[in-house]
Amino acid sequence: MIVARVLNGQLHVLDRLQEMVRLAAGLDEDNRLDKPSRVRALECLSRFGERLREMPPGTVRAVGTNTLRQARNAGKFLAAAEQALGHSIEIISGQEEARLIYQGVARNLPDDDRQRLVFDIGGGSTEIVVGRRQEPVRMESLYVGCVGLSRAHFPKGRLTAKAMRRAETAAHLEFQPVEAQFRALGWQSAYGSSGTVRAIGAVVQARRWGEGDITLDALYRLRDLLLAAGQVRQLKSLGMSEERAAVLPGGLAIMIAAFEALKIERLEVADGALREGLLYDLLGRIRHEDVRARTIAGLCGRYQVDRAQAERVARTAQHCLALTAETWGLDEEAGRALDWAARLHEVGLAIAHSKYHRHGAYLVQHSDMPGFSWQEQRLLAALVRGHRRRFPEEVFGEFPKGPARTARRLAVLLRLAVLLHRGHAEMELPAFRLKVGKRT
Repeated sequence: MIVARVLNGQLHVLDRLQEMVRLAAGLDEDNRLDKPSRVRALECLSRFGERLREMPPGTVRAVGTNTLRQARNAGKFLAAAEQALGHSIEIISGQEEARLIYQGVARNLPDDDRQRLVFDIGGGSTEIVVGRRQEPVRMESLYVGCVGLSRAHFPKGRLTAKAMRRAETAAHLEFQPVEAQFRALGWQSAYGSSGTVRAIGAVVQARRWGEGDITLDALYRLRDLLLAAGQVRQLKSLGMSEERAAVLPGGLAIMIAAFEALKIERLEVADGALREGLLYDLLGRIRHEDVRARTIAGLCGRYQVDRAQAERVARTAQHCLALTAETWGLDEEAGRALDWAARLHEVGLAIAHSKYHRHGAYLVQHSDMPGFSWQEQRLLAALVRGHRRRFPEEVFGEFPKGPARTARRLAVLLRLAVLLHRGHAEMELPAFRLKVGKRT
């Protein structure tokens, strides 16, 4: 967790809190989070919640990544997690995670035109990005992380050459489908972020195995050191916590595979990562530089949406919102969701006119949408689906109770706006009023 203040347009870190929960280690064979991992996570979030107690909701962003993307019982856990933290928690896609990581790293790099590679190892996934300045060019999220790989190949902390070979092979298989495309893009500098890379970088620097950066030769030396130790508990001499040492073997295997697959010569340890990226993204929203607005505009252009009609519907939907927001308790974020859904409601026409609301919902649900969490995409998809024909109660019934009520109300407002502009013609609507009840 990072707490920062904006001074003269720049973020200044006030506090950093970090605890290794290793949530990925709690996934069982059925991809369900076990009780001990849930308890550890909730206790950690409760401590963080104490620090964030006085902060307004609009100034806090919390996200869940690969483990919560996979966990079959993520919904139930998420409700308890949000209660413990005192703020909402978004689940983000692998692509969005990669984008935010790149933002967190790139903001602390020179603003030059050189292409750079950013590489991040998490507990359950690994993100690779090639970009220039603040814009990513190519992003991938691979289903291999230091926690999962360590648990699979180094049970009980045993470190053997055979286990390391198998771990490296498993990591190589994840890189194989994308390595050629990334090598073809090329880069002038490479950066690694997050705990595993920093831990390895600290060992390399302490042992003087490089000139301040990480090389493949240094990784091979570290591998020899681990194998000579034979047990994770013998790695205390490396100067890292017991929790970090437990996942170091898997993280090292991923690093070696990345260097070999992508032909990385040298890797610098970056200061920023996902948390910093979240802060900069939040700052952009506060400054009305919301990447989500660009994403919506991009989708409208990609699928050749009738922008004039979308604007008419969006304008009327916002008028309906203004008439009902106080009674229904609809906030600014709900208003943004309604506006975006109005602009996307006809996106499915790019596929077919018949059942275009269903096609549109599918496109919104499954497109890569920079800036949006899974929950936000799910809401937009539900609104697009529900803007015409039979009201899809089964879709809204899948939301938690509070969000479901908000989603239904937004869908009603969108349906009304669409009906009022059914003729697809520019015309001035007569003045109207809406009367709603708090329970409707």
